[in-house]
Amino acid sequence: MLDTKIKQQLQSHFAALKNKVELSLKVNDSAKAKELITLAEDLASLSPLIEISENEAQADRAPVLVVKNANDQNKVQFAGVPMGHEFTSLILALLQAGGHPVKQSAEVIEQIKGLNQPLKFETYISLSCQNCPEVVQALNLIALLNPNVEHTMIDGALFENEVKQRNIMAVPSVYLNGESFAQGRISLAEILNKVDSGAAEKAAAALNQKDDYDVLVVGGGPAGASAAIYAARKGLKTGIVAERFGGQVMDTVGIENFISVKATEGPKLVAGLEEHVKDYDVDIIQNQLASSLSRNDLIEVGLKSGAQLKSKSVILATGARWREMNVPGEQAYRGKGVAYCPHCDGPLFKGKKVAVIGGGNSGIEAAIDLAGIVEHVTVLEFADTLRADEVLQKKANSLPNIKIIKQAQTTEVVGDGAKVTALKYLDRRDNSEHQIELAGIFVQIGLVPNSEFLKDSLELSPRGEIIIDHKGETSMPGVFAAGDVTTSPYKQIIIAMGSGATASLSAFDYLIRLQPDADDSSQAA
Repeated sequence: MLDTKIKQQLQSHFAALKNKVELSLKVNDSAKAKELITLAEDLASLSPLIEISENEAQADRAPVLVVKNANDQNKVQFAGVPMGHEFTSLILALLQAGGHPVKQSAEVIEQIKGLNQPLKFETYISLSCQNCPEVVQALNLIALLNPNVEHTMIDGALFENEVKQRNIMAVPSVYLNGESFAQGRISLAEILNKVDSGAAEKAAAALNQKDDYDVLVVGGGPAGASAAIYAARKGLKTGIVAERFGGQVMDTVGIENFISVKATEGPKLVAGLEEHVKDYDVDIIQNQLASSLSRNDLIEVGLKSGAQLKSKSVILATGARWREMNVPGEQAYRGKGVAYCPHCDGPLFKGKKVAVIGGGNSGIEAAIDLAGIVEHVTVLEFADTLRADEVLQKKANSLPNIKIIKQAQTTEVVGDGAKVTALKYLDRRDNSEHQIELAGIFVQIGLVPNSEFLKDSLELSPRGEIIIDHKGETSMPGVFAAGDVTTSPYKQIIIAMGSGATASLSAFDYLIRLQPDADDSSQAA
C-alpha cells in the first residue's frame, strides 16, 4: 500500500510518538476494505507504539479505521481509505493520539477541553478536495482532546447512499448530531465559535486590548504574507489580520508558473508562506474580517467581530473571490448543484451531466478535469470567442463528452427545491432561449475584489479595485494596497508577492518621513 520512501519518512515521524495508539477496523468484503486493512498493517509495522486491535471497531459504517489513544480512549474515525489529500489527516491523527505536541496555543487547547456537551461530528469529503483536510484535521483535533466529542471522516464517493440521502452536493459538508453544521472550508476557530457560546465576544475583547502597530497588513494571501515579512525585517511592529491564511491560493490545485518551483499545489505553497511569516515577529490574527477603514490620529481598521485595530500605516491585501453569475436560482442552489471548485466537488457528480460557465483558462481546465469524471460537460461562454490558451482549447475540443457553446448568456438556475435540475441560457446570436437538463453547474467567470468595506474610505476603480500608484499608495495617506484587490493589471501569485513587498517598503519609507510631532502624537494616541 505504502511505498518504501513514504514508509521511511513515516518511520522518522513516528519516532516522536510517546503513547500507544490503537488501530481498530470494521470491514466488509469490498476491495476498499482490503486496501484499508493493508494500510493499517503498513502503519503498524512502522512503530512498536502502533498496534492493530483485535476488537472490531464499533462503527455505523464499513470499511472504517478508528485511531484511538490507548490511554484515555479518545478517538477519531475514517470511513473509507484516507489517502489522497486526507492521508495527512490520518498521519496527524496518529501523531496527536500518540502524544505528539499539538500546534495550538494553550488558550485554544483549554477552550477545546472545556466543551462539556456531547458533540458528534460527521464530515463528508472527497479525496481530491484540497479544502477538506483543514476541516477534518480541526475536528479530529477537537475529538482527540475532548472525550465529549466524536468525529468521523466519510468518503462521499464510497458512501454514495448517504450522500444521496442527505442530498450532499458540495464538500466538505459537516453534520453535528445529525444536523447540517457547515459547508465548505471552516477553520478551527470558526468551529469553536459556533459550538462555544461567548467565544467570539471574548476574542473581540482581547483584540481591542492590543497595542498600536507600525504596520498592519489586512489579508493573508501571497501579497499580505510578503508585506508582513518585509515590514518585520525592517524592525517595524507588524500585525497581519485575515479571515484565513492563503486566500484564493488555498483553493488552487496546480501551480506551474511560480518561478523556481516547477510545480506545487496551493495548500502546500500557503503552508510555506505561513511558516515563513511565523519566522518573524509578526502578530498573526486569523478568523477576522475587516469591515471599515478610517483615519484619525492613527489609521483604524474595524473588524466584523466588533474589535478595532490601530496602526500608523496599513497595507490592504484582501485579494479577490470567485465572481458569481447573479442569476435567479444561483443562491438558492449554491451547494446543491451550483459549485465553484471542480476539483473539490467534481467527484460528487460522477456519471452525471454538468455545465461549466466561462471559457477562460479556469473554465476550460475545469471542463477537461470534469470530463474524466462526469457523463457530459457543456461549456457556456458569453463572448463569441474563448479566452483560454490554444493548447487548452485543442484538448477540450478533442474530448467527445465536452460541448462548447459560445455567445451563451446564462439566465436562470432551475431546480426542484432540493437540487439543480437544469440551466437556462439565451443564445445571443438570435435571442432564442434554451434549457439544458443537468445536475451541476461550475462557475468559472473570474474574480471580484474584496473591497466593499472600502467604498466610503478609498478611491476605487469602476470594477471595485483599489486604485494605487507605482508605489502601492492609495488615496488615503499611510494606507497602501497590494495584490488582486488593486488595479494591478495581472492577477498572478508572483506579481501579488512583488506588490506586497513594494507596498511594505513604501510604508517603511512613509513612516521614516513622518514629522516627529506627528509620530509622537501617534504614539500618544
